[in-house]
Amino acid sequence: MMKIAMTGASGNMGREALKQTLELAEVEFVRLLLTHKKKNIKLAKELKKTYGARVRFVMGTVADPAVCRALIKGVDYVVHMAAVIPPASDASHAASEECNRRGAVALIDAVKAQDPQPKYIHISTVALYGNRNEKHPFGRVGDPLVVSPFDRYAMDKLYGERYCLDAGLDCWAVLRQTAMLHPNMMKDNISDGLMFHTALNAPLEWVSSRDSGLLIKRILERDAKGEVPGFWKKIYNIGAGFGGRETGYDTFNDGFAIIGGSAEKFFKPNWMASRNFHGMWFSDGDELEKLFSYQRDTATGYWKEIAAHHKIYALGKIVPKKLIHLFLFRRLLKHPNSPRQWIKNGDTARVIATFGSAAPQLSEDWKDYKLLAKNDFGDYDKLRDPANAVLLSHGYDESKTPEEWTAEDFRQAAAFRGGELVSGDYQGDIYGKLVWKCHDGHTFEASPYTVLRGGHWCPHCCMPLPWDFDRIAKHNPFIAQVWYDSHDADEDRVYDLDQNDTAVIRNVGENEG
Repeated sequence: MMKIAMTGASGNMGREALKQTLELAEVEFVRLLLTHKKKNIKLAKELKKTYGARVRFVMGTVADPAVCRALIKGVDYVVHMAAVIPPASDASHAASEECNRRGAVALIDAVKAQDPQPKYIHISTVALYGNRNEKHPFGRVGDPLVVSPFDRYAMDKLYGERYCLDAGLDCWAVLRQTAMLHPNMMKDNISDGLMFHTALNAPLEWVSSRDSGLLIKRILERDAKGEVPGFWKKIYNIGAGFGGRETGYDTFNDGFAIIGGSAEKFFKPNWMASRNFHGMWFSDGDELEKLFSYQRDTATGYWKEIAAHHKIYALGKIVPKKLIHLFLFRRLLKHPNSPRQWIKNGDTARVIATFGSAAPQLSEDWKDYKLLAKNDFGDYDKLRDPANAVLLSHGYDESKTPEEWTAEDFRQAAAFRGGELVSGDYQGDIYGKLVWKCHDGHTFEASPYTVLRGGHWCPHCCMPLPWDFDRIAKHNPFIAQVWYDSHDADEDRVYDLDQNDTAVIRNVGENEG
């Protein structure tokens, strides 16, 4: 009988993962970590009433080591789904750091200290890859991790993932979650300016919360039966397949269709960010599907299901579109998290990060905007087929399996990142730490798997504040090949947060303060 610990069970993915996991007769119990919020206390009572002794609870925060030890005591599996995501992470950087960074560290340390160690599933995020557009919409595990400036959620999640990779756990898997559809999508996104961060040509691969929960269930079920021995100690992208691949533009069209509208009826193109978002289509999104057969929902189909379950949205079809435009969406332009409000307030750092200029000249006319979804860059269906994808280089012979890697592969990969391999002796352990040096002369330890397959690089340059990719890209071809898809080579800025967590921008080489 399986004993399982879960974090994040009150979230959209977590609720589905818990419900579907408890469908397995071989699960003795699932122990959940819940914070001391009224809604979580209510949730615990409801779950206890439904599942009885098969659900157990530890109350507290994931950043508390003692709470983590109590959560995982005696379990076989730990599924870490807890996260503070945008817009909550935008509003409270402290909350993001507590959960997404310190929480991951505390939980991983608890797993490592337990004997025997439980198997650990770490839910990471597509946000680590940073901004993508029509130039390289497809990506895969091993691509550079270039967190978009001022994305504190992604920065903290990047730290948590890297800690997992090089913690020396016995048995782990990292799953990078993509954009996720859930039943409350519409309701949760009409009270904040966050929706305007979505670039219209941003490639988004939508997976449903239901399919995500099914994936967790299948992993636990099939691993317990010994059916997937090659699954562990790898990184995967949680893909959705062709039916989940959209852009920001047609995502809005799908969502607004349930209230009788579209992106062009409700929005103006100059409301939207032109860069500094995150999302991509996965050329390797079928790897988990081959193992666990979990991809069921399509983006369009799921939006129709949301409409069927929320009949009130149908009222939008009889309300004049100009009224919806004015009172439901236009009002959000004044929200502090809206790019148009950043322009109005003179928030130069965020405006430049989002548009490339402190005074962006943006048209209100949809005719002036080229869109992937309208075939302006080629046949949209063909562009969404991974067989036609133009992929980024990883800087070494990728025809080799990790077991075939040699020190020469590591030297090539390091050189492509503007650095070098310092360690002179490789013993064949792809998870053993080696010493590397970046272009700036920082030496750091990381496993070959973390660098070559994970896409991570120097923790001094590419992880903490500030976001210095304008300068780094000039010396790092690995990062440059994606950074220059949305930035000019002559840009020379450093994006940072000051002591008050205010976004600031300065020129490369300029001393802080």
